[in-house]
Amino acid sequence: MMGRIWWAASKRHRERALDNLRPSLGGDYSEAELADIARRSFEHFAQVYLVELVETTRLINEWTWAKHVTLGDLGPALRELLRERGAIMVTPHFGNYELLGYTIAKLGIPLTAIMRPLDNTLITEYVVDTRERGGLSLVFKKGAAAAADDCVARGGTVCFIADQDAGRKGVFADFFGRPASWYKSIALLAIHRQVPIIAGYAARERLGFHYRFRVARIIRPEEWESQRDPIAWITREYAQAFEDSIRAFPEQYLWVHRRWKTRPKEE
Repeated sequence: MMGRIWWAASKRHRERALDNLRPSLGGDYSEAELADIARRSFEHFAQVYLVELVETTRLINEWTWAKHVTLGDLGPALRELLRERGAIMVTPHFGNYELLGYTIAKLGIPLTAIMRPLDNTLITEYVVDTRERGGLSLVFKKGAAAAADDCVARGGTVCFIADQDAGRKGVFADFFGRPASWYKSIALLAIHRQVPIIAGYAARERLGFHYRFRVARIIRPEEWESQRDPIAWITREYAQAFEDSIRAFPEQYLWVHRRWKTRPKEE
């Protein structure tokens, strides 16, 4: 209900979502279908932000997580994490990205997640306190490079929401057929520490608080060694993995997100 109110009341967000959807999926869906995807995206994220963000720490623990989370074919990814040689996990603004890291940490695999402080300081304090008590370490985005490097150097796993607009200093890679700016820091960290990048996501599989975790791509160091521009190649690989995942559940992507805000110089 709150998602439908958001959709009806916010013309600016509604138009932005549709402006993002048309060039991304317009060749596969009619205008009415795009509007339906956008509206359902608003409904999905209203549930994520207003209900699941609050309820996660109560509902997900060592004994009850399986009622709400189904683990897909995570074997190869878990082997990378359990080696404790360092790893990077990336996910987009898709499904319930916050649930993904929290559940894995709750199952006993320590993770450090990079987060941007929320506009409301009280909510930020609540999120940090409850997640860290659940075993997930949080580091604020500003000045996170040193903390991320230290975490990986010690054999830990650092997590990024990796579809943020990186501005003009980012590396451009196609996302739904249009160049988008991506942070270089993820690829640079992987190359520097020679660790794999695991692209995964948590998608809602049926109505309510029920998600399935999936691994879309594992990018290993030996794959980029022969690439002429490994930073650009790594970025394209996980960007494509994100796109493939979102196409399977387009109503669970945050289409209101200003993903294509920064344009390449030639445009």
